[in-house]
Amino acid sequence: MHATKKAIAERIKSGIDVVIELLDARLPGSSASPMIAELTAGKPALKVLNKQDLADPERTALWLAHYNALPGTRAIGLDASVKAPAKELIKACHALAPARGGMVKPMRVLICGIPNVGKSTLINTLTGKKHAKTGDEAGITKIEQRITLADDFYLYDTPGVLWPRIIVPQSGYNLAASGAVGRNAFDEQEVAIELAAYLLQHYSAQLQERYKLKDVASMTDEVLLTEVGRKRGAMAGNRLDMQKASEALIYDFRAASMGRITLETPQEFALWLAAGQVLDAKRQVKKDAIELDRKIRFKQIPKPAKPFTPQ
Repeated sequence: MHATKKAIAERIKSGIDVVIELLDARLPGSSASPMIAELTAGKPALKVLNKQDLADPERTALWLAHYNALPGTRAIGLDASVKAPAKELIKACHALAPARGGMVKPMRVLICGIPNVGKSTLINTLTGKKHAKTGDEAGITKIEQRITLADDFYLYDTPGVLWPRIIVPQSGYNLAASGAVGRNAFDEQEVAIELAAYLLQHYSAQLQERYKLKDVASMTDEVLLTEVGRKRGAMAGNRLDMQKASEALIYDFRAASMGRITLETPQEFALWLAAGQVLDAKRQVKKDAIELDRKIRFKQIPKPAKPFTPQ
């Protein structure tokens, strides 16, 4: 992550006209890295909601409206493997930086995003060649690449970068469910329980149709996961294997077997983020107090003088 941060910072410093941030249309807020926002602040931004063919179209429209309302920002939705919509990226970049173009002032575009969001697939689609390795796992792209899309259009690809520290718990669960986080970094059963709870609240009809269930509205998240396991044959001998059931639910979400689903709205994510920032600020105050106490005990700094009280 440190190397990627350094590469992005150096590329921005050397001259970038537009920043394309590829987001997962199923979790646009959670898949937007705060580190990328910090490093690319002030640059014209094109937010691309990738995998929109897997996402809830009504919620995708809400997210596009949200990003298009931001200054210096445009947003479009696409499926990175479909060539015609992907070509709209070039037009959108020229709209954001109309003074760039031609051999004297070639367009310089940085494309970035979290792991496994589809950058490599998009680049291969744009060029019609296999410039970038692809795969359904995090961390495929390892080094920065420069791709020439036209004589006057340069695209710089960088490795995927996650949040430096995920301060929004629900974002952590959503990122894990989407495949942005390597499977060794999370507990499938915990993620599946959180996913089940959200699906019960917002997509009960899809659950009922996919798994042929009854009385879905009365189910708890654990009961739903159990029923999914039974329907998907997640058995270990005569016993239901909750690990296999968890993997089955997560797989079905990723494959859109339950239909087109989006795990957050702009309003939901704003509330989650605000709550996460408050808790993070409290943690930082506590951390600073512990560090101050440590320095005092080891006499690295003078102990604060007691306030003067007149007699």
